[in-house]
Amino acid sequence: MPQLLLEIFSEEIPARMQQGAARDLERMATERLKAAGLTWDALTTYAGPRRLTLVVDGLPAATPDREDEVKGPKASAPEQALEGFLRKTGLTREQLVERDGVLFAVLSSKGRATADLVAETVDQMVRAFPWPKSMRWGVGTLRWVRPIKRILCVFDGAVVPFEIDGIASDAITEGHRFLGSGAPLRVSDFADYRAQLEKNFVLIDVADRKLRILEQAKAACAARRLVLVDDDGLLDEVAGLAEWPTPILGDMDPQFLALPPEVIQLSMKVHQKYFAVRDPSKDGLAPNFLVVANVEATDGGKALAAGNSRVLSARLNDARFFWDEDQKVGFDAWNAKLSGVTFHAKLGTLAERVERIGALAREIAPLVGADADESEMAARLSKADLLSGMVSEFPELQGIMGGYYARLAGHSDAIADAVRDHYKPQGPADTVPTAPVTVAVALADKLDTLVGFFAIDEKPTGSKDPFALRRAALGVVRLILNNKIRLALADDAFAPAIALITSQGKVDRQVDKLSLGSELASFFADRLTVLLRDQGQRHDLVAAVFALGDDDLVRIVRRVEALAAFLATDDGANLLAGYKRASNILRAEEKKGPLPTGMVQTGLPNQPEAEITLAFAVGAARTAVEAALDTEDFAAAMTALAALRAPVDAFFEAVMVNSDVAEERDNRLKLLGQVRGVMGQVADFGQIAG
Repeated sequence: MPQLLLEIFSEEIPARMQQGAARDLERMATERLKAAGLTWDALTTYAGPRRLTLVVDGLPAATPDREDEVKGPKASAPEQALEGFLRKTGLTREQLVERDGVLFAVLSSKGRATADLVAETVDQMVRAFPWPKSMRWGVGTLRWVRPIKRILCVFDGAVVPFEIDGIASDAITEGHRFLGSGAPLRVSDFADYRAQLEKNFVLIDVADRKLRILEQAKAACAARRLVLVDDDGLLDEVAGLAEWPTPILGDMDPQFLALPPEVIQLSMKVHQKYFAVRDPSKDGLAPNFLVVANVEATDGGKALAAGNSRVLSARLNDARFFWDEDQKVGFDAWNAKLSGVTFHAKLGTLAERVERIGALAREIAPLVGADADESEMAARLSKADLLSGMVSEFPELQGIMGGYYARLAGHSDAIADAVRDHYKPQGPADTVPTAPVTVAVALADKLDTLVGFFAIDEKPTGSKDPFALRRAALGVVRLILNNKIRLALADDAFAPAIALITSQGKVDRQVDKLSLGSELASFFADRLTVLLRDQGQRHDLVAAVFALGDDDLVRIVRRVEALAAFLATDDGANLLAGYKRASNILRAEEKKGPLPTGMVQTGLPNQPEAEITLAFAVGAARTAVEAALDTEDFAAAMTALAALRAPVDAFFEAVMVNSDVAEERDNRLKLLGQVRGVMGQVADFGQIAG
């Protein structure tokens, strides 16, 4: 079937916008082609430095003829309603069809040539394309990210004729700006288009450009027994800067290796888009860099490497200046300036935040096995580097530079490491600190953020989370779980943080501490649910455990894991069904009045054996469950519950709960209440689906 090939050729598209543009082109084309009544087999988009490309395979030559039935008013409707319907459809009364007292209009439409629909669709997409930033050029009114030079549009081997703001469509594209032949390239379909561009040094697929970069970069490094430092973000960016990427290995002045490697690597990345290189036989970086050029130089890239080396030296000289000057200033001066930096208008300055973090880290330290003095000191140094020259130049180095400066100032490794790593973990893939002092400061930092913004009612809403509170809460959860920290969030984390926030008088509204703690607990429950769901656990099991009111995250996770394993067995699944049946009976009786309470009797006249058996089984299960819960042996607690499965099944098969004899009915309701109560010590089974 016919193929559509569209290329919008322009001046250079910023690398950061290319992949988003490819997704937007795919979305817009899909929506508009569907709306036009077209179907297809495959739709693919590509983005590069100078072109957006769309390929649609399997389009029909034309849309089919259509008949649409439109429901109108009743035949007995007022004349005004009928007249309005006739105006809407363009039909006469005689052309309407009456069925079951209702009028219908049958609207017929002839199919349209796909080429005509494509011309309209492309015009709509180009004019409505959602670039983050766009511009106008010349005397036209069209807006695009950069001036459009050509529009290639070919359907079934022929040009689709149209014009957008003076730019006429054709079947011509261009190769590489410098390496190509310079002649216009006339193409007939996508295979021809791709082949001609590759002959003219253009790779349209970003995956191909990335592969070329990695293969040639690693080969260039290996030739000198070096290794490329992987950087996926930088790879994405440089793949959008060159249509024919050519990695070149260069040398830098070895004296710059005295700088921290993070400084060198970030300076290379941010300012020059260079990859760092290391010698696998040594620690740290090698005195080299790898630049991705957009040309194949005749001298093998020697001149390019030398020129880039000079530029890099200038950049690293700036970094060395900041490094040297920062060491002359130090923490006391930086901390003194924190009082002039507002953290948030309602939460005070950075200096006041540091006071809170320091006090909170001291309280948390014993809970995580950290030294209280070191934890407080690390917290009080943790934000100072925000005022350093290096972090002002490279905000990404906050914490990292503080760690270097703390070590140079003579502080212990534990303190320096805590300053360096207290922002961690910053995302789901980030490493979780395990050093006790670091954990104490990291928890204090994140808890202060969470409690502070919740206290001033700046909670996340929907998809909006401007202060990254979800990330902070997930960081707390991961710190606690990965380090198996046993603490009660309400008493050991929330309460001290709330007290510190309110004692500083920065919150300008009356804070209900219990309500605030409850909101935070619910928020953490949601974050834990997300984390466990990503690990394959069911959200309803987390809810069933959280319903018990426990806020020890380690214990909660162990309960959830044990509960999941139990419900995966036949005993667990059947007992859950029995629990729900018992709960339904009890809920129905509760609507009539209070449920009977007291001891279950086992010596009533004509009492069924199944009832007596269940009564003794519940008693035994209660003893076993309570003993298991006391030692946090949740697997044993589930095993104890499993013993109830057969007696519960037998009870429901042999016993009628709603007996006409009041004494029998009350006794059986008490027994079901005990079953629910024993199971409820382990989890709220009522919240479990199934």
